[in-house]
Amino acid sequence: MVALLEWWSGTECTLYTDPASYPFYGKEDAIVVLNHNFEIDFLCGWTFCERFGVLGSSKVLAKKELAYVPVIGWMWYFLEIVFCKRKWEEDQKTVVQSLQRLKDYPENFWFLLYCEGTRFTQKKHKISMEVAERKGLPKLKYHLLPRTKGFCVTVQHLRGKVCVSSVVTAVYDSTLNFRNNQTPTLLGILNGKKYHADLYVRRIPLDSIPENESECAIWLHKLYQEKDELQEKYSVTGRFPGPTLSPPRRPWALLNWLFWICLLLFPLCLLLLQLFHSGSAFTICTTVLLCFAASLGVRWMIGQTEINRGSSYGNKEGQLNNNAQVSKVTNKDSRTTKTSAACTAGIKNNHEQFSTKQEGNTQLDQDTGSCSC
Repeated sequence: MVALLEWWSGTECTLYTDPASYPFYGKEDAIVVLNHNFEIDFLCGWTFCERFGVLGSSKVLAKKELAYVPVIGWMWYFLEIVFCKRKWEEDQKTVVQSLQRLKDYPENFWFLLYCEGTRFTQKKHKISMEVAERKGLPKLKYHLLPRTKGFCVTVQHLRGKVCVSSVVTAVYDSTLNFRNNQTPTLLGILNGKKYHADLYVRRIPLDSIPENESECAIWLHKLYQEKDELQEKYSVTGRFPGPTLSPPRRPWALLNWLFWICLLLFPLCLLLLQLFHSGSAFTICTTVLLCFAASLGVRWMIGQTEINRGSSYGNKEGQLNNNAQVSKVTNKDSRTTKTSAACTAGIKNNHEQFSTKQEGNTQLDQDTGSCSC
């Protein structure tokens, strides 16, 4: 897929970073924090890994559903990708065990985190900012409120305090955007459409991140406020601050792609030709149906990356808020109904008492020869 992005569509990627940090890339273990706004941001992250020679050893904290995607999910499973259900009570043991295994990893690796937990949409952003307002946190314009638990646990278990020796030495604060307000899609990449990505990377030594979980959470919120300011500058100027670098494309992704095409597609094409030359209507129809089913399967896998078909994760706060509001309104209505009933009963009793009293007075007046109205 990296070859499709770099060689098939010809998408270019410009890196904005401090030249003093550049020599460290690919030479150390690191945690990469990337914004989650685009359908192909994961592909740009892979390209970044490939150009620094750590694609094969890169790791990511991904949602459990991706493990069941044919081919890609299976590949990720064997590459020891960390899958989670995004429920900490169920994920804690799995995530901690996966992080502990990384301390003995023989090669340099990058651990990719999407701290927002889900891809950015306007609906999720609105709900996220309602949560920020309720918690007294500054509102973000281009990001969702970061989920701090996964980041804090990752930092805790990949620094020297938990492991025998320090594993990760830095955090790469990475912010991705596309020029001319492009909205890239995986389908566009497959169709050969060219995009231009700008990636800002800031190297932050792990020692500068607080060890305490609450302080680490505050640090992460501040980081996303800085990322939001960075995106605001990009929307105004069309570029990130600082010098630009263009890491060269490496040929290995292309060679690997060509190898598998020759190994798989060439025999498959020969088989299809033989089937069509057989002249059997049943064989031809079956072949066409299988090809159609395969194309639908590919389209389904592409659909998993589309923003409008993303997960409902991120809407839970809104649902809880709505339920709380409904419950509050229901309780209020119930109290109002009870109060109204009590008032009605009181009025009725007063009316009956008044009527009884009035009848008594009328009887008394009748006895005295006068009528009281």
